[in-house]
Amino acid sequence: MKRLTKMIGMPIWTRELVILALGVFFLRFGEGVVGGARMNFFIDTLGLTDGQVMWLEGMREVPGLALMFIAALMMHLPLSWRGTAAVLLIGVGYALYAVVQSYTALLVVAVVASLGFHLWMPLQPALGMAMVRKDMSGRVLGSLASVGALASIVGMGAIALVSGIMEAWSLRLYYVAGGLIIVIAAVLMLRLPKDIGTSGAKQPRMLIKSRYWLYYVLTFFEGARKQVLASFGALVLVKYYDLRVWQISTLLLVGAVINFLIAPLMGYLLDHFGERRVMPLSYTGLALCCLGFAFVPNVWLLIGFLILIRILSILNIGLSSYVNRIAPQEELTPTLSAGVSINHVTSVAMPLIVGALLELPQINYEQIFIGTAILIGLSVPFTLAMRTKATPALSTQPVPAE
Repeated sequence: MKRLTKMIGMPIWTRELVILALGVFFLRFGEGVVGGARMNFFIDTLGLTDGQVMWLEGMREVPGLALMFIAALMMHLPLSWRGTAAVLLIGVGYALYAVVQSYTALLVVAVVASLGFHLWMPLQPALGMAMVRKDMSGRVLGSLASVGALASIVGMGAIALVSGIMEAWSLRLYYVAGGLIIVIAAVLMLRLPKDIGTSGAKQPRMLIKSRYWLYYVLTFFEGARKQVLASFGALVLVKYYDLRVWQISTLLLVGAVINFLIAPLMGYLLDHFGERRVMPLSYTGLALCCLGFAFVPNVWLLIGFLILIRILSILNIGLSSYVNRIAPQEELTPTLSAGVSINHVTSVAMPLIVGALLELPQINYEQIFIGTAILIGLSVPFTLAMRTKATPALSTQPVPAE
């Protein structure tokens, strides 16, 4: 325990990392405000069906398919500038939800916000890991996840309080507020130095290498289950168990509090024990939670499963830390971007398939969770093949930032 405390307490915070953390805080704060009202906005305000919600989730993932090519067009820009542009696009996109009156318009604004979100996905870990040694990758990612969870606590706590007191308020107002908060995050990101993440070698615009095949396989499987774990559990609780906005917000708030407390520990576990030992356990837990949704018709246990899913999902940072340990600095961002595109082959297809299946009378949500558990189980053998042995080409020093 003393060793654990000592390792977690090692200083990693620099001025640049504090700025990044503040940007992450306001970004996740805005997402928390939006996320607390999201499912009720779809069902109660817009009147979407189960199938329409899942189709929307699939369309939101479309920008991720082309991310490798979109990122290549922006690769000449400083890493911090790309991050600023991505966060600004998220904020504007979420604010536009407030004016949506049709399903077609909803799809359009969802794609706008999603484009910014998917651009940001590889940039946050790339920025964070560029500021520390490679052997501290898990800790910095865990710390940023903890900051994000704290922001979600504030955001979802605010919406739980406001929605409980002011139930007559339009849910559209939450999208306006959330979008403006995220724009503040973009302004903060402008203060990051331009040379973060640079190295002496030229950065390739696009990169697919056989040495990263295991990362590609695991991120492919992660995409197949992502939307069921991220959205479908909450949809089931709203649709089939009649949870209201304040109840869902409180549930997400509890999950965020737990994530805030344990995310740094999760990062430490990845650094200390390695991805090969930690990630199979997290995947096994996720599969068991899915089976719980399939076979346990008790709302309180389902709430517990959903919270546990959100806790275990933190360890997805292990995919990024694994790449950082085996890749030279100049290959990190293009490899992560390629991974996002590969991930979205399945994360686009699966919600569309699930949405179509749910329209069939013989298919119910329990069967969807059983299928998801099987997909998660297929990932476990690949995590056992992870190796992070360093090579002379892999620097263990952070890139200096002024």
